[in-house]
Amino acid sequence: MWGGRFAEGPSAIMREINASIPFDKALWREDIRASKAHVAMLGAAGIVSREDAATITAGLDQIAAEYARDGVPEDWDLEDIHMTVEARLTELIGPVAGRLHTARSRNDQVATDFRLWVRAANARALAGLNALRAALVDRADEHAATIMPGFTHLQTAQPVTLGHHLMAYFEMLGRDHARFSAAQDRLLECPLGSAALAGTGFPIDREATAAALDFDRPTRNSLDAVSDRDFALDYLMAASQCALHLSRLAEELILWASQPFGFASLPDSLSTGSSIMPQKRNPDAAELVRGHSGRIIGACNALMITMKGLPLAYSKDMQDDKPPVFEAAGLFDLSLAAMTGMIAETTFKADRMRAAAQAGHATATDLADWLVREADIPFREAHHITGEAVKLADAKACSLEDLALADLQGIDARIDERVFSALSIEASVASRSSYGGTAPDQVKQRVAEARAGFASDQSPEE
Repeated sequence: MWGGRFAEGPSAIMREINASIPFDKALWREDIRASKAHVAMLGAAGIVSREDAATITAGLDQIAAEYARDGVPEDWDLEDIHMTVEARLTELIGPVAGRLHTARSRNDQVATDFRLWVRAANARALAGLNALRAALVDRADEHAATIMPGFTHLQTAQPVTLGHHLMAYFEMLGRDHARFSAAQDRLLECPLGSAALAGTGFPIDREATAAALDFDRPTRNSLDAVSDRDFALDYLMAASQCALHLSRLAEELILWASQPFGFASLPDSLSTGSSIMPQKRNPDAAELVRGHSGRIIGACNALMITMKGLPLAYSKDMQDDKPPVFEAAGLFDLSLAAMTGMIAETTFKADRMRAAAQAGHATATDLADWLVREADIPFREAHHITGEAVKLADAKACSLEDLALADLQGIDARIDERVFSALSIEASVASRSSYGGTAPDQVKQRVAEARAGFASDQSPEE
């Protein structure tokens, strides 16, 4: 009744469903580091002898060297990384290894190990974000005056500069950086010493273990400490939001690199060819960044659903907390690195961008604004007049600035020759000089501010 795979019946099923070593072996460095901090505290507090503490520490160092050299063995009967380390320690130093688990539980062990791992993932995210933001700033500075069409509804709306467009993503990623920074701040409490759920009767020094593991302080409630996975969700939520931004940028690069747009040429190093069509250069890296965003968001959703119905304190469901975080972190790190390379090395085709901006009547709003400003016409009337001018330009297959003065005056006699100073795309872009606007001087100011702000974004964790 159990099926051919499980010849031993329920015990074989339980062994397989219960084992987490295939994935939590990724925590071996954190587990050994936390164990060394714990046994050092036990020795200093007199809970175990200093001699036993030194023996255990030496054994843990030997295990770390073995795992670094040979990898972590998978014995499913040992269930997880914590029992795997302890079993090997017992083989190396004998019964004294059993003293290591004094005043702790696998519950506070895994909470501590996982926090350490996520803290490192957060630090990588912060560093990766700064690298991508720096690339965006460099390219925005380079293209502060490069004109391109700005879109709404993917229709030409108004001319903007490429630098302004790239700095929009800089702003998005700045918010992402702030989210990871806030998540990192909340990761600075150490669960070690909370034991199974109620704390311990041993006279442990939780401040000492927290400091040894570079936490600011111990957690204040043992029930919360062993059952909290908010820190993992903080990471996944920040990664999901950032992945949305990366996906939007990837989509734009994919569009811009297509022949109908022709705005950009992605680097060969981040593109692939076709197995049958020799002319193809496919934006595979950008497409994978776009695709990875769905998997990262799915990982976040998976962990939220796992946690949503769990009573305090630890439940075995929480063993499933690590695979989605590990998967998302790997995808996210790759996505950041790939996007940084694309932004740094993409060739932008300024002539094609300018021609596209010129073709879409992108200065129509400038004509309406001129009518309001120079002819004292209410904006709604100016909007109607401009619509008539656009219709005439379409009929003549020309741009607004190529219409004759007589054509424009035939629509409204209040238009005079001064209007042409407002109708070029260069004039349009230059006129958008309000704070945060697309004018090249405004873009240069935002670039300067961004460069100055990078220093304040650097944290000790990075």
